[in-house]
Amino acid sequence: MSAQLSQTTLLAVPFAPLVGCLIAGFFGNKIGRRATHTAAILGVLVAFVLSALTLKSVINDGARFNATIYEWMVLGGLKMEIGFLVDGLTAMMMCVVTFVSLMVHTYTIGYMEHEDGYQRFFSYISLFTFAMLMLVMSNNMLQLFFGWEAVGLVSYLLIGFYYSKPTAIAANMKAFLVNRVGDFGFILGIGLIVAYGGTLNYTEVFAKGPELAKLTLPNPFGSADWMLVTVACICLFIGAMGKSAQFPLHVWLPDSMEGPTPISALIHAATMVTAGIFMVARMSPLFELSDTALSFILVIGSITALFMGFLGIIQNDIKRVVAYSTLSQLGYMTVALGASAYSVAVFHLMTHAFFKALLFLAAGSVIIGMHHDQDIRNMGGLRKYMPITWITALLGSLALIGTPLFSGFYSKDSIIEALHATHIAGAGFAYFAAMAGVFITAFYSFRMYFLVFHGQERFHHKPFPGEHDAHDKHDKQVEHDSRANHANHDSHTHAEAHTPHESPWVITMPLLLLAVPSVVIGFMTVGPMLFGDFFKDAIVVDSLRHHAMDELAKEFHGAAAMALHGLTAPPFWLAVSGVLMAYVFYMVKPEIPAAIQARFGFIYRLLDNKYYLDWFNEHVIAKGARMLGQGLWKGGDVGLIDGVVINGSARLVGGVSAVVRRVQTGYLYWYALVMILGVMGLMTWQLWPYLGVLTGR
Repeated sequence: MSAQLSQTTLLAVPFAPLVGCLIAGFFGNKIGRRATHTAAILGVLVAFVLSALTLKSVINDGARFNATIYEWMVLGGLKMEIGFLVDGLTAMMMCVVTFVSLMVHTYTIGYMEHEDGYQRFFSYISLFTFAMLMLVMSNNMLQLFFGWEAVGLVSYLLIGFYYSKPTAIAANMKAFLVNRVGDFGFILGIGLIVAYGGTLNYTEVFAKGPELAKLTLPNPFGSADWMLVTVACICLFIGAMGKSAQFPLHVWLPDSMEGPTPISALIHAATMVTAGIFMVARMSPLFELSDTALSFILVIGSITALFMGFLGIIQNDIKRVVAYSTLSQLGYMTVALGASAYSVAVFHLMTHAFFKALLFLAAGSVIIGMHHDQDIRNMGGLRKYMPITWITALLGSLALIGTPLFSGFYSKDSIIEALHATHIAGAGFAYFAAMAGVFITAFYSFRMYFLVFHGQERFHHKPFPGEHDAHDKHDKQVEHDSRANHANHDSHTHAEAHTPHESPWVITMPLLLLAVPSVVIGFMTVGPMLFGDFFKDAIVVDSLRHHAMDELAKEFHGAAAMALHGLTAPPFWLAVSGVLMAYVFYMVKPEIPAAIQARFGFIYRLLDNKYYLDWFNEHVIAKGARMLGQGLWKGGDVGLIDGVVINGSARLVGGVSAVVRRVQTGYLYWYALVMILGVMGLMTWQLWPYLGVLTGR
């Protein structure tokens, strides 16, 4: 254990944001706004600096840390502990989480300036950072589960930050309930591992992997038993489907836009939604034991990457376009996991964190400049009014679509190549979905870019002529982050009465700082992270059976050569085609989208209703669950338990008592008669056999 990775230093990383959270939460109203955001930002800054020093030690000195900090309890032989595991994977995640969180904290000063609940918001986002750090630094599944549930709790609080706004309350409840479904699978997976492995510690569980791979569970649907490790890994991944918003448990993520824009960036870029991707990568020694589980992951990720991208095409709320982009990119990360390219998945997680945080915060800057109008059909020509927001949004969009030399290119193209090289079942569909997703991503990203920053200035005029004039149901609920708590914004709902303006420095500075890694981080790190030894002891791949990464390594000749080759590769030309089509549709011939919408109304309605999954969940799953519960309540609780067992036994006793009460008259002659009749009855019963003999019967 290196002295540079001391226990005290590592403890300070998650607990510095926690201190900021407690100061903001308990003393914020007393110390004022300036002191509140100073304390919160200072806590995250300390965590980032220590995380950067930790990463430096891991890279330069090969420093590692894996130890128990505190033993909570021992149940039988099962130890429940708090401990840290720091290696390349952890150190990278620590830096990503703290840097993006620091940018969001700084940005929040400007974005939430006029909001009520200012101190409460800073308390929540600092707590969010603490929870995510506890999750990524854990060395055992108990602490992992604590961080897992803590980020879910804080996301519930942040999505419903405007607690007087009905749509926000519905959104945070939706997120909470959908994640409970995933978390049920997650805790089942942990339970199976603990039951058969006898430990919660990562290192001990991974050491028992070959032993667990030999165990089976009875199959209730057939004769062939199930592999224990397959069932456990699929259950763990169901948890990741909830947290990382994979189909069909993705439905909560678009509605999370009801929270303020800074938390949209934090949830979508560096914290909650990346937890599932990180967890599967951390558990790679177990997932490598089951091709069935990997195939399941591959197919789910492919569906998410492709079909969530389609939904981004028709969105008119600027934040929802970016939200569906997040869903699609999470699908890309997931298919990389399914292809056993865990390092590529985590690499894309890192690059995506920077450019997606940039895009969300740029969207927030646009919303401020447009006086809280989020409809991209009411924008246009903002480039000359908001130059810093424009150039940073352009850089983020170029990174998102995988432009060579930008960070997203190195990670996304590596995912596509890994899918081409793998032979796991479902890889063919996954490759098609990833390639199609390149075109779709470029189209909806630059649709938003062109409509917002170029073309006709529509904030003084009617909505964009190439779109349908009737707002869909999402547009009717376009979020205005501050309308619930800041009455002065009520007069600014329609942007046509105002001229857009560039945001203050406290908002543009994080945009500029995030733009730098969005452009260069991929070029700088692709070699060591994918083909070096950065993840050598954090990620395990069975190269004899899963050789996608070996194939990629043979073709890799440096970051510059990869970018040059990328200029001739199909993904680049698909991206160019998507950009050109967006330009033609929305800049040159804006009547085309309306004509397509009219011609293919069924497809538009299908996308507009999000494949009717919300309808299915509400009218089939939710109503079915309510009907089942009502049936159990009326039939089981009221009918059987109350009606038969409890009230029925009471009625039986009452009926017997009523009969008995009639013979208990209190008169002596009545009791004498009953006694005589009783004696006669006994005598008849005793003498009956003899009476038969006497009568000859």
